[in-house]
Amino acid sequence: MAQHNELGRIGEDMAVDYLQNKGYTILERNYRFQKAEVDIIAQIEDTLAVVEVKTRSTADFGNPQDFVKPKQIQRLVTAVHEYVTSNNLDVEVRFDIVAIIKENKTVTLEHLENAFYHF
Repeated sequence: MAQHNELGRIGEDMAVDYLQNKGYTILERNYRFQKAEVDIIAQIEDTLAVVEVKTRSTADFGNPQDFVKPKQIQRLVTAVHEYVTSNNLDVEVRFDIVAIIKENKTVTLEHLENAFYHF
Protein backbone atom coordinates (compact mmCIF):
# COMPACT_ATOMS: atom_id res chain seq x y z
CA MET A 1 0.00 0.00 0.00
CA ALA A 2 1.32 3.45 -0.87
CA GLN A 3 2.50 5.52 2.08
CA HIS A 4 -0.12 8.25 1.50
CA ASN A 5 -2.89 5.61 1.39
CA GLU A 6 -1.66 4.15 4.67
CA LEU A 7 -1.60 7.63 6.24
CA GLY A 8 -5.16 8.20 5.04
CA ARG A 9 -6.36 4.93 6.57
CA ILE A 10 -4.65 5.76 9.86
CA GLY A 11 -6.28 9.20 9.81
CA GLU A 12 -9.73 7.73 9.19
CA ASP A 13 -9.26 5.29 12.08
CA MET A 14 -8.22 8.17 14.33
CA ALA A 15 -11.26 10.20 13.23
CA VAL A 16 -13.60 7.28 13.98
CA ASP A 17 -12.11 6.88 17.47
CA TYR A 18 -12.39 10.62 18.09
CA LEU A 19 -16.02 10.78 16.94
CA GLN A 20 -17.04 7.72 18.95
CA ASN A 21 -15.43 9.23 22.06
CA LYS A 22 -17.54 12.36 21.44
CA GLY A 23 -20.76 10.30 21.37
CA TYR A 24 -21.23 9.81 17.63
CA THR A 25 -22.53 6.52 16.23
CA ILE A 26 -20.66 5.48 13.10
CA LEU A 27 -23.17 4.37 10.46
CA GLU A 28 -20.91 3.97 7.43
CA ARG A 29 -17.27 4.11 6.46
CA ASN A 30 -16.14 4.67 2.89
CA TYR A 31 -19.70 4.89 1.56
CA ARG A 32 -19.62 5.01 -2.24
CA PHE A 33 -22.11 6.44 -4.70
CA GLN A 34 -21.21 7.11 -8.32
CA LYS A 35 -17.79 8.83 -8.25
CA ALA A 36 -18.00 9.89 -4.61
CA GLU A 37 -16.63 8.25 -1.51
CA VAL A 38 -17.82 9.53 1.85
CA ASP A 39 -15.19 8.79 4.49
CA ILE A 40 -17.53 8.61 7.49
CA ILE A 41 -21.27 8.92 7.97
CA ALA A 42 -22.06 9.29 11.65
CA GLN A 43 -25.03 10.29 13.76
CA ILE A 44 -25.26 12.32 16.90
CA GLU A 45 -28.75 12.87 18.26
CA ASP A 46 -30.93 13.91 15.28
CA THR A 47 -28.01 15.07 13.12
CA LEU A 48 -26.32 13.09 10.39
CA ALA A 49 -22.67 14.15 10.26
CA VAL A 50 -21.00 13.55 6.93
CA VAL A 51 -17.30 13.61 7.69
CA GLU A 52 -14.48 14.13 5.22
CA VAL A 53 -11.16 13.17 6.75
CA LYS A 54 -8.01 14.89 5.51
CA THR A 55 -4.71 13.65 6.88
CA ARG A 56 -1.33 15.13 6.10
CA SER A 57 2.17 14.47 7.38
CA THR A 58 2.96 18.18 7.47
CA ALA A 59 1.22 21.56 7.24
CA ASP A 60 4.04 22.94 5.10
CA PHE A 61 1.83 22.98 1.99
CA GLY A 62 -1.37 24.14 3.72
CA ASN A 63 -3.88 22.91 6.26
CA PRO A 64 -5.52 19.56 5.54
CA GLN A 65 -8.98 21.13 5.26
CA ASP A 66 -7.71 23.34 2.42
CA PHE A 67 -7.54 20.24 0.22
CA VAL A 68 -11.32 19.71 0.08
CA LYS A 69 -12.12 21.01 -3.39
CA PRO A 70 -15.47 22.24 -4.84
CA LYS A 71 -15.85 19.25 -7.19
CA GLN A 72 -15.38 16.86 -4.26
CA ILE A 73 -17.95 18.79 -2.21
CA GLN A 74 -20.44 18.52 -5.07
CA ARG A 75 -19.92 14.75 -5.26
CA LEU A 76 -20.29 14.36 -1.49
CA VAL A 77 -23.56 16.31 -1.49
CA THR A 78 -24.93 14.09 -4.27
CA ALA A 79 -23.85 10.90 -2.47
CA VAL A 80 -25.33 11.97 0.84
CA HIS A 81 -28.59 13.00 -0.79
CA GLU A 82 -28.81 9.45 -2.19
CA TYR A 83 -27.92 7.95 1.21
CA VAL A 84 -30.58 9.96 3.05
CA THR A 85 -33.22 9.26 0.40
CA SER A 86 -32.52 5.53 0.03
CA ASN A 87 -32.52 5.06 3.81
CA ASN A 88 -35.64 7.21 4.22
CA LEU A 89 -33.95 9.27 6.94
CA ASP A 90 -35.55 12.29 8.57
CA VAL A 91 -32.48 13.97 10.02
CA GLU A 92 -30.60 17.22 9.76
CA VAL A 93 -27.48 16.78 7.66
CA ARG A 94 -24.19 18.48 8.45
CA PHE A 95 -20.90 18.30 6.57
CA ASP A 96 -17.80 18.20 8.74
CA ILE A 97 -14.09 17.91 8.16
CA VAL A 98 -11.69 16.17 10.50
CA ALA A 99 -8.27 17.60 9.72
CA ILE A 100 -5.30 15.63 10.99
CA ILE A 101 -1.61 16.43 10.87
CA LYS A 102 0.52 13.47 11.90
CA GLU A 103 4.17 14.47 12.03
CA ASN A 104 6.16 11.54 13.37
CA LYS A 105 4.65 10.89 16.81
CA THR A 106 2.91 14.26 17.12
CA VAL A 107 -0.75 14.32 16.11
CA THR A 108 -2.98 17.37 15.76
CA LEU A 109 -6.67 16.71 15.15
CA GLU A 110 -9.21 19.44 14.43
CA HIS A 111 -12.94 18.77 14.00
CA LEU A 112 -14.61 21.44 11.86
CA GLU A 113 -18.39 21.18 12.13
CA ASN A 114 -20.53 22.63 9.32
CA ALA A 115 -17.34 22.96 7.33
CA PHE A 116 -18.64 23.48 3.82
CA TYR A 117 -22.33 22.86 3.24
CA HIS A 118 -25.50 22.53 5.20
CA PHE A 119 -29.00 21.44 4.16
